[in-house]
Amino acid sequence: MKAIRITITTICFLLTFSLFSQEEKKKKPFTVHTIAFYNLENLFDTVNDTTKFDERSPIMEMKANREEVYIKKVQNMARVIADIGSDVTGNSPAVIGVCEVENRQVLVDVVNDPLLVGRDYGIIHYESPDVRGIDVALLYQKKLFRPISHSSHEVKIYDHNTKERRQTRDQLLVSGELDGDLIHVVVNHWPSRSGGEAKSRVNRVAAAKVSKRLSDSLQSIDPYAKIFIMGDLNDNPTNESVKKVLKAESEKEDVGLKGIYNPYENMFRKDGLGTTAYRDAWSLFDQILMTKPLLEKDYSSYRFYKAEIYSRNYLISKHGRYKGYPFRSFSSGFTNGFSDHFPVYVFVVKEAK
Repeated sequence: MKAIRITITTICFLLTFSLFSQEEKKKKPFTVHTIAFYNLENLFDTVNDTTKFDERSPIMEMKANREEVYIKKVQNMARVIADIGSDVTGNSPAVIGVCEVENRQVLVDVVNDPLLVGRDYGIIHYESPDVRGIDVALLYQKKLFRPISHSSHEVKIYDHNTKERRQTRDQLLVSGELDGDLIHVVVNHWPSRSGGEAKSRVNRVAAAKVSKRLSDSLQSIDPYAKIFIMGDLNDNPTNESVKKVLKAESEKEDVGLKGIYNPYENMFRKDGLGTTAYRDAWSLFDQILMTKPLLEKDYSSYRFYKAEIYSRNYLISKHGRYKGYPFRSFSSGFTNGFSDHFPVYVFVVKEAK
């Protein structure tokens, strides 16, 4: 049912976008790009890295056919990335944040897949101190996005019982020009709910504070900074980390100059939609939030138009214990699936020159 609802939403968007375009084209045609985020679910290579616990990754735990599985996993990831937003833009995402990747090389393999190599994606990646060895990164089409600066920012969390420092994913901040427009992207993979939501909540609050600090710093320089905060937050849009720390609003008209808008809150709270499922309950952990200047009606520069969850039929499990869930890659071996998360994406539009 959720997939059907999302599909209907997409159809309605296409109709709306068509009407929007027809009306506005009397003035000027519009350029539209996709900005996305995708949890690639354990995209590890087959090489044992002695500096990480990568031997616990699903691929390294396999006794045979690791190379074949890795090649297929890479192909599957490339297929999804190539598809996101293409029904509207005729192109893959201009910019896409990713998480659960082991290193830069796995991303090199993805962007060099035949489905993506012609898009000429650049990669921005830093090694994180995460004990499992998983990182976040940003992929961008070089012809559309020009990075100006990028940096990695640590998240300090502590063991609930011992109070010792625990290592987790750093956050990635990238500033650059999207077709000439300055934007900033913060890519996240917040700490998990291991040990329970309540006990681990403080860790995601700590991560949210880092994202908020980065956003505040950018806005102190330029109150009109166009900022996207994206990632697998391991929290829903209604949780404390998002609502109280980031202070994200669900309605555009409630967003102040330096405020943050979350288009996914109403999808979750009102429509019951999600990006990942566990024990028959859906969560919308994957989100893209944005600052006020992206909501303005002056389309001489890029503005937010629509948010979506990418849940095409081929990304949904058809059988077994996970029927109706995202078609995950690993479950007691390789499934030939994709990820246990659906991607999320937004469209931005501006008047063409």
